[in-house]
Amino acid sequence: MDLRAHLLALISPYACGDQLAPEVVLEDATTEMGLRYRLRVAGQRLWVDIALLSAGQRYAARSQRFGFGYRNEGGRNPIDSKLGERVCQHVAKIVQANEQDVLTHIAERASGEQLSQSRRVRQVEVGSLLELAGTTEIPFYTVSPYMGCTIGCRFCYAQSNLAAVRQLVQLPEAPWGSYVDVRTNAAAVLAAELESKDPLPIKFCPIVSDPYQAIEARELVTQACLRAIGECSQVWPTMLLTRSALILRDLSLIASLAQRAGPQSVFVGVSLPTIDDSVRARFEPRAASVAERLEILKRFREAGVSTGAIVQPLLPGSVEHMVDLLADHVDSVSIDVLRGVEGAAAEFADPKFRMAADSAWQMERALALRDKLVARGIDVWRGELPKMMQVHIPGGR
Repeated sequence: MDLRAHLLALISPYACGDQLAPEVVLEDATTEMGLRYRLRVAGQRLWVDIALLSAGQRYAARSQRFGFGYRNEGGRNPIDSKLGERVCQHVAKIVQANEQDVLTHIAERASGEQLSQSRRVRQVEVGSLLELAGTTEIPFYTVSPYMGCTIGCRFCYAQSNLAAVRQLVQLPEAPWGSYVDVRTNAAAVLAAELESKDPLPIKFCPIVSDPYQAIEARELVTQACLRAIGECSQVWPTMLLTRSALILRDLSLIASLAQRAGPQSVFVGVSLPTIDDSVRARFEPRAASVAERLEILKRFREAGVSTGAIVQPLLPGSVEHMVDLLADHVDSVSIDVLRGVEGAAAEFADPKFRMAADSAWQMERALALRDKLVARGIDVWRGELPKMMQVHIPGGR
């Protein structure tokens, strides 16, 4: 089912590039991180999320069947709240005129698909793979060879977004970590896109799907995408983030990309919310151990690839010990705080971890970690890309 086509049908008669209102242009519709419209508002990029209405959810605007909210990317893309609400209200008004017909068509397609609704692993094809992300001044592309993630970290904030997608296409409810879509034609689609677009950094993004989750050992979709990047006539800076030791299988392939593009153009990072492996096991039970993640960083750094850690959210464990280990293994570190409990309510209810759900605790710990890393000469960045990979485009893109 081409869900992007349905998203565009919801906002018809407008198409990508059309002006929806004064200074509001529809750039794209995307299903990469949930159901979203990408708009340009007064020269600034704004994402509007759309989901079927559900009890207890708060929205900036609503139509008869959908709720709408705007996204500020954790404060990295600040949006005036009144402006965000006005844009959501305008989009809701357009969608309301189309939603009944579109939902009827989706229901008809869903009932006619020759696919068992109980299957947790689906083979799907995509029409595009590169998704424009970032701000207008510092844009980049994300790539997700899979959708859904069997690593299933308890706190992952993708789970509610992807649950909304499954609900819309009438797939059965399934626990986060129990389902994945394999994008079987991803490498071929990516190869064509790489030749037709101007290079920007590519981020293999584990937010909605870890590129090295277990199924990659069999399907090899991520590996095929990396080969497409290496074979492209243009050089594309590439960033890979993971919680899986399977990435070591592709060490030589990724190192060859760095040799071709330069060490500052290829980056391998691991998520490391704690240095205490017993804490890791509670929140990320199917992810690589802390020791395995440090080994990933060590091996790639020895191979001439830039390395880093993403500390988000912050979980209990020695800050001092984390600083000591990171100083030996990384070129830079990104720090950010918890963005919602999501599926980790039981874990955060445990008295041993309760403090970590508090925003003040998160911020205090983030600042302490930042200061200690900076004192050790480690570059600290906040955002989507390490500083070495940021491509600044005056006037935006």
